[in-house]
Amino acid sequence: MRDELHYRIALTLIPQVGDVVAKELLRRFGTARDIFTAQKKLLESIPGVGTQRAAAIRAFNAFHLADAEIAFMGKNGVQPLFYTDPLYPRRLQHCYDSPVMLYAKGHMDLQAEKILGVVGTRTPTAYGHAICEQFIAAFAAHHITIVSGMAYGIDITAHKAALAQGLPTVGVLAHGLDKLYPAAHYHAAQQMLENGGLLTDFCSGTKLGKQNFPRRNRIVAGLCDATLVIESGIKGGSLITADIACGYNRDVMAVPGRIGDARSAGCLELVRHNKAALVTGPEDVLEMLNWRPAAPKNAAPVVQSRLFNQLGPGQQQVVAVLGGGNHMHIDEIQYRSGIPQQQIPGVLLQLEMEGLVRAMPGNTYQLIHT
Repeated sequence: MRDELHYRIALTLIPQVGDVVAKELLRRFGTARDIFTAQKKLLESIPGVGTQRAAAIRAFNAFHLADAEIAFMGKNGVQPLFYTDPLYPRRLQHCYDSPVMLYAKGHMDLQAEKILGVVGTRTPTAYGHAICEQFIAAFAAHHITIVSGMAYGIDITAHKAALAQGLPTVGVLAHGLDKLYPAAHYHAAQQMLENGGLLTDFCSGTKLGKQNFPRRNRIVAGLCDATLVIESGIKGGSLITADIACGYNRDVMAVPGRIGDARSAGCLELVRHNKAALVTGPEDVLEMLNWRPAAPKNAAPVVQSRLFNQLGPGQQQVVAVLGGGNHMHIDEIQYRSGIPQQQIPGVLLQLEMEGLVRAMPGNTYQLIHT
């Protein structure tokens, strides 16, 4: 008798059924099991499914692969994180093409308050290495989780610098958790399992291919509040990650380099096309993301209770959500407040007019204490 986990893994293995279609199916049927038991005509009626995908679902008979994956997870301490699970990263839930299933290993908090992606070229200069280490050393006092892709160059420098500073660090892989590429980073990966860990949307046994890396990059972009690019050529994975982060309405920052330096060309291009903010030091990052330490609670101003009570229910919900002081993306405000999506822009506009909320870059908002 198969349980829901078997069907969830199997859903990710159906040919032609990607994450976007899988989510549409889940919205309609509620559980993965019900998708596999649905009639073909009903499947065909779901937006994005059609005849071929419906036939692929009905014909799926590779449940032994799901059995093998469950056995692998049990043997190796891997935790499955399904799209509808409470532990699934909330930031990724807001991304339309985020993975339906993630596989995690280690001790990581994917709901941490501050998560920063750090990416860059696989062949950095000594300057790039030093800048990466200096930035992350400055972040140590701010309890920031560092995310990168375990690749050569800036990626592994970021992971190692985070380990050295005692910061949690998460490596997102372009393959299953049965291997590590590149193998030279095995020791660092083992250390990361104690304070952070490894994350992927690929099953064990997946062959490593070029097509895997953009999938990996979208997780890095969606998992983080912002992405910092430290040295990048005019093409490559770092720019793909930055583009995806822009598409998700996440902040992107780039460290400038010398004009004419091939390994700074990508950063300069991001800035030139207004895809990234130029940052010259860690303080710029902290300032842009409003990640400076909050004032002591007994000294922090608060919204006057009289004014709060004069607000409508929806406005009160938004003020309560924003009460922590950090700026927050409009999608997360909607998610946390429970206000219907079509109503949230109007509520925020009313609060702006009342002088209670400030619009910030990147479609984010911050409470103005009075």
